[in-house]
Amino acid sequence: MMMTENFRIALRALVANKLRSALTMLGVIIGVGAVVALMAIGQGATASITGQVEGIGSNLIDVRPGRLDGGLDERVQLVSQAALYLEDYNALLEGLDNIAGIAPLMETGATVTHGRATLSSIVTGTTPDFASVRAYEVARGRFLTESDRDQEARVAVIGSQTAKDLFGGLNPVGRSLKINGISFEVVGMLKEKGTSGFGSADEIILVPLETFYAKLEAARIGRGSGQRALLGIQVSAASAEVVNDVIAQTERILRREHGLSLREEADFLIQSQTQILGTVSAITTTLTIFLAAIAGISLFVGGIGIMNIMMVSVVERTKEIGLRKAVGATQGAILGQFLVETLALSLIGGLLGIGLGWGIAVAVQAANLIEAQVTSSSVSLAFGFAAVVGVFFGLYPAWRASRLRPIEALRYE
Repeated sequence: MMMTENFRIALRALVANKLRSALTMLGVIIGVGAVVALMAIGQGATASITGQVEGIGSNLIDVRPGRLDGGLDERVQLVSQAALYLEDYNALLEGLDNIAGIAPLMETGATVTHGRATLSSIVTGTTPDFASVRAYEVARGRFLTESDRDQEARVAVIGSQTAKDLFGGLNPVGRSLKINGISFEVVGMLKEKGTSGFGSADEIILVPLETFYAKLEAARIGRGSGQRALLGIQVSAASAEVVNDVIAQTERILRREHGLSLREEADFLIQSQTQILGTVSAITTTLTIFLAAIAGISLFVGGIGIMNIMMVSVVERTKEIGLRKAVGATQGAILGQFLVETLALSLIGGLLGIGLGWGIAVAVQAANLIEAQVTSSSVSLAFGFAAVVGVFFGLYPAWRASRLRPIEALRYE
């Protein structure tokens, strides 16, 4: 029998039992919808985090005190035994080639006020290169200058969200705020960058590094010489091609500054943006596969439901099968008929499931819960899996139907 005829008979059988067909397809619809939706959420999260990492700077290299013990989640920052210093920054500034900028970082928690508005924030002491290293642009006013550093000026540059929290809709430039009770003039406001998985890039307060040491943080951590400590140093390589070379230069200079030989374990950690992206990608890919596997279980359960219903259908249509075989239908024709029926159930359910999953992804995106991206690969995977489920779980009922003996089938009550 031709495939088109088998398909026509299959559709007629499904239409004749609308409720049963709908309930049979329900498992496939939910399974495929779950696969599409969860993979969309996983891939959307990957794209979102990747964009956030790339948005923190161009060809960024991050230097921190401490070391990795087993992985990023097991990092131990040994501040009392390992630290970065202002002298390390100066050595890197003088010794590094092929860099677009380098910025030291020192931070402290502070209470920031303006009038009746109060917020708890992190205040960062840094240098003018911070803007280029971290890809910040000034929306109003100006950025920190070398003159601010030399004069230990009590000036601050703030993020757009900080400006809203403290000043509402007013232009913050030229106004004052207090950091731990010390008055600072706002000289600039940064353009909005958006929320990042590493914290809001717009909830930021920057002051000159020398002002930070003099007014906000008097703590000195050093190797017996009272050197000024840094939380980190961030370097922007001139291009992606020279990132590894800049990392090698950075390690060599810091080992020299810290008096470490090549055989000694470094008391600092150097990570590039590429390494961070690789780690994030590995984690999110694993998460996406895990979510898809969970969704696949529901699709597997739906396949079992198809097999059960098709087994019932074989029993109910035993006389029909016997009659068809009596007038010359082959085992292959009967097998093909029932396989086409199960395949039709799976494919129709798969199409409806793709629509369901797409709708869930759109709803999640519209609600701003998390970014969701439906890709052609996830749709193809879900639809192909639905077809495989239909064939796999429909094969046994179809084989049972094709093996019925005509005489016994015609006598079946």
